[in-house]
Order: sequence, then structure tokens, then C-alpha cells
Amino acid sequence: MSLDPDDPRTPSQQIAAALRAEIKTGKFAPGEKLPSQHDLVERFSVARETIKAALRKLQEERLIVTRQGSGTFVRANTERPVGLRPHVERAFEATHVTIDFAGFSGETLYNAIQETLDKVRIGRLTPESIRLRVLISDMTAPMAIPCRAEDQADDPAIRARAQRITDRSIHAVIDAVQELADLDLVKSASTEVRVHKAAPLFKLFVINEEEAFFGFYPVVEHTVTIDGKPMAIYDAMGKDAILFPFTPSDEDSSNDALYVEQARAWFDSMWRTIAREYTS
Repeated sequence: MSLDPDDPRTPSQQIAAALRAEIKTGKFAPGEKLPSQHDLVERFSVARETIKAALRKLQEERLIVTRQGSGTFVRANTERPVGLRPHVERAFEATHVTIDFAGFSGETLYNAIQETLDKVRIGRLTPESIRLRVLISDMTAPMAIPCRAEDQADDPAIRARAQRITDRSIHAVIDAVQELADLDLVKSASTEVRVHKAAPLFKLFVINEEEAFFGFYPVVEHTVTIDGKPMAIYDAMGKDAILFPFTPSDEDSSNDALYVEQARAWFDSMWRTIAREYTS
């Protein structure tokens, strides 16, 4: 792609405009890695310093982030929800993968990682180790939600239903991760699960200790079948939780880095104190 010599903008401004348009139109999706500086030099036939100036402009506009040793990525804009899977897949490009998840049943976690684990299984991604820590609500204990809608009272049968959903999701995660170690596709793989007695109000992912994704669970009324009969309950709906990203960059002066740090600290504090080992 050649630059327009009649354009009054400088070469770096023209390049920034071209890349900006590609980001805005979705050619480069949130979380996607941009071409290397070398590739951009060849594409635009300019000096590397010109490319660096264009990228600095996009960084100032908070459209991209640069991570030392990893490259330049389209920022997952905190003003709109994002899909988690591209970030999870990129995380699995690292040698050692860690994911801390706090939430309700673990269903969201399984949905987020299953396609990426398939790519490890076929050899497209090759981490050496995978470590998952899962922090979920203890459905054996009464809590604010889920509950009966008519009187907001705790009901063991409602919690038993939620426990079945949790058990199914958690075992799917554990089995999928462990299979990679059993097949010698990774040197080590582990999934640790702990429960606590706080109601499920939000979900949190901390990925490779570098990025955090947070979403509130809306509390909704819906009807489920309990012991063969319909029952209206108040429940936390994970599929309706919009995730917002916090993805610090080397040049970032926002609060993203502080948020990730505090998210990690919160998770560790829960893990070490009031959480206990999950048993099914």
C-alpha cells in the first residue's frame, strides 16, 4: 500500500488513519494482534520510525496497546462488552497459562476455554503448563440467590438444582484440562476449585496475571422445573453478564493496571481465607 503524496497529512498520520479505519471497521477485532512493525514497514514502504509514530498516535487514542515481548494488540475498549475467547486463546500462546475465575457455576469458564483447549489438543497451541483456579458459590449453604421469587426464601431444592449445574460445568472443566496432561500435550495441568458462602453477584477472570475481565450478574425472575413442578425463582443469569476488560499496556496511564492488581489481590484473599475445597 502506497501513501498519497498529495495528502496534506504526514506519512505517520496517513498510516494511523489507515490502521484506525481497519480497527473501527472490524478488520482487526478487539484483542487481535496487529502486524509487526517490520510487516508494517514493508506494507507502507516507510521507515520504522514512521511506523512507531503512527502507532504512538493510536496508543494515545486508546485504540491499541503494546506489551513487551508480545507485540501490539487492538485494545478491548472498556466502553463496550467484549468476547472473551480471543483473549483466552492469546493467553494460551504463553509458555505458562494461568486463569483465575470467580463466579457462579463455572459454565462461563468452560464455554470460554473449550475451543482453545481443542487447539492445544490438535497442536495449534503449545503451552507447557496450565493452571486454573476456580472460586464459586457454595450451593450447599443458604444464600440470597437463587431463591423462591414469591417470598425470596431459601429453598434446598432450588440450590440442589444449581448444584447439579455447577457439578456438570466444573467436572467438564477439570476433565478437559486433565486430558491434555494425560495425553502428554502439556507438561503439567491442574484445576483447583474452592467454594465460599457469598452469593454469586459477579464474574471475574484474571488471565495470566495480566488481564482482568469483570461482569455483573443480573438478577432475574424465571420459571424452572423443581421436582416436576414449575417454580418461579430469582436467579443470577450468567449468560446475560456483559464482560468489561482491563488490559494494561506498557504505555498505559489508566487505572487498568491498578484494577488487575486489585482483582488479583481480592481473588487471593478469598482463596486463602473463607474459601474451602470443593467436593461433589
